[in-house]
Amino acid sequence: MKTKKTITDSTVDPDILCYTVGDDPVLDLALAKWDCMGTAAHVTMLSEMKGLKRPVVTKQEAAKVRKALGRIVALVEKGKFTIREDDQDVHMAVERLLTEELGDLGKKIHTGRSRNDQVAVDVRLHMKDEILAAEGELGALAAELCYFGWCAGAIPLVGRTHLQPAMPSTVEMWATGHAEMVLDQLANLEAAYKLADANPLGSAAGYGVPLPLDRARTTKLLGFSRTIHNCFGASMARGECEAALLSALAQLMAVLSRLAEDMILFSMPEFAYFRLPREYCTGSSIMPQKFNPDVLELVRSKAAQVLGLQTAALSLLHAMPGGYNRDLQDCKGLYMKGLDITRTTLRILAKVVKGMKVDPAACRAAFTPGVFATDVALRKVAKGTPWRDAYHDVRDHLEQLDAENPDAAVALKNHEGTCLGLDHDLYRARIAAACESADARRRELDANCRRLLK
Repeated sequence: MKTKKTITDSTVDPDILCYTVGDDPVLDLALAKWDCMGTAAHVTMLSEMKGLKRPVVTKQEAAKVRKALGRIVALVEKGKFTIREDDQDVHMAVERLLTEELGDLGKKIHTGRSRNDQVAVDVRLHMKDEILAAEGELGALAAELCYFGWCAGAIPLVGRTHLQPAMPSTVEMWATGHAEMVLDQLANLEAAYKLADANPLGSAAGYGVPLPLDRARTTKLLGFSRTIHNCFGASMARGECEAALLSALAQLMAVLSRLAEDMILFSMPEFAYFRLPREYCTGSSIMPQKFNPDVLELVRSKAAQVLGLQTAALSLLHAMPGGYNRDLQDCKGLYMKGLDITRTTLRILAKVVKGMKVDPAACRAAFTPGVFATDVALRKVAKGTPWRDAYHDVRDHLEQLDAENPDAAVALKNHEGTCLGLDHDLYRARIAAACESADARRRELDANCRRLLK
């Protein structure tokens, strides 16, 4: 395999170069817009540096670079931006295009930077955008779960522990309970977002440069909330963000996997509480009657994959020495795959939940006398029997329990968070706040990009 000479690796053996470049020419396409944004901020800062006899680039030259970067972003958005084999990565592809258009001016844009801090900026900007998109999709799934539950209302559903019949519950309680678990994962995504929302630009290869770089300026231009103060720390933080994000994604996927498992179980003929949309089920090559919940089974598999990606990222980091190491390159593909799996799963589950139907008769038919045992014991308590005595009395005479009306049983549960005590407004407010916050920050990120590249 022959490889063209490059800016940095003109003498490297072609096989070695191919191995070290890896998947960057493909993965880096997702970073192209953000690389242009980071370059625009860096060039703007270079043109404003104080204390130099001659500016590295003038303000007029910086304006030319920004406009040229805007044209590159237009190519990206049209799907016409490519990373050539001899570019190796997005950074050199952008620099090549700028040099082809602007000549020597294009060769100046890397002044004071390393590809280390360059890719770190790209990844963090990309992460911020992707996390916010995922939060919006998370909110959409939570909304579908809540709507499913609200439409079902107080339809009785056997509550289960250890998968065994336990106590009276409702379809609404089941659905909004899963919605609340999904919404709680916002805290983990926000923690990953906060970690990513810090500017490493200006740290170069991890030790700064002998130029009066204004790192606070690029932080403001790029819309980061803070600058990573220590240049060495900025270099080492490269894999930390990826691992933290994968941890948040793995926990979210674990929650989604439990939801999928419930949907599989409760749509089985033996339960038949729910009916999955036929158009979302697959058939068998031999059994004509089959409508299989393959899509939900794959959610379990995808959750295991994201957990594996998290483990891979942490394994990369755990024995790595301080400073930049090439191993960190592989974190890029791990977090990108984790994001793709998780975001796709959120969208798929929202569709399946939206099309799912409840069978009220099957739900009510599942109630056996034992489901009401705790209710019977509590009625004895209300008449003055100590709880432990009531408990033993019911347990010792289970055969005497009668079937009861499940609708009447759930109607008696009206304290906060139980069958008739669910706060619809609370869920609406949480979902709206999550979606509005994510949308607002994404718009601001896009606005920063437009301002820089105009």
